[in-house]
Amino acid sequence: MGEPGTKEPLSLEDLEAAGNLRSGRKHIVALMVENKPGVLTRIAGLFARRGFNIDTLAVGPTDDPELSRITLTLDGAVHPIDQVTKQLHKLVNVIKIRDLEPEETLARELAMFKIAADGAARAEVMQIVEIFRAKIVDVSRRAVVVEVTGTADKVEAFENLVRPFGLVEMVRTGEIAIARGRSET
Repeated sequence: MGEPGTKEPLSLEDLEAAGNLRSGRKHIVALMVENKPGVLTRIAGLFARRGFNIDTLAVGPTDDPELSRITLTLDGAVHPIDQVTKQLHKLVNVIKIRDLEPEETLARELAMFKIAADGAARAEVMQIVEIFRAKIVDVSRRAVVVEVTGTADKVEAFENLVRPFGLVEMVRTGEIAIARGRSET
């Protein structure tokens, strides 16, 4: 037992018994916003105040320099997303909002991995790179840097395969997404 006033660490079983906070119902929210200072802060703050944890966040310009597109992915189990969407509409700089259905959406992520690879290990890493249709973007005596583009599952699978070689560093962009077919946003 811990000292008075301290909490004992919870086990996975305790958390599951308390109720699963992650539903697996992934929301991909695409926002078209005015390209102005502070817009991203206000949007992220709105999600935080409502108790949402943003899993990934990607922001970039559109074909119109006055607008930016924000793509958020989050789990919608804990709180309904409808209320947050209504409040997003009230923000002055938000032009358009879409809650994209994951099964009707093409989503991709970019990741770069610096992998310790010399000698025989380098040949094995290169084979894995080829299988994943990834790209080696830098080579040094002791490491290679690999760029992988694909679904989050593909990026995670690549990570799991190269980790035993020695993963020196890894960076991921977060998902960007677009609806299939001819819809807008």
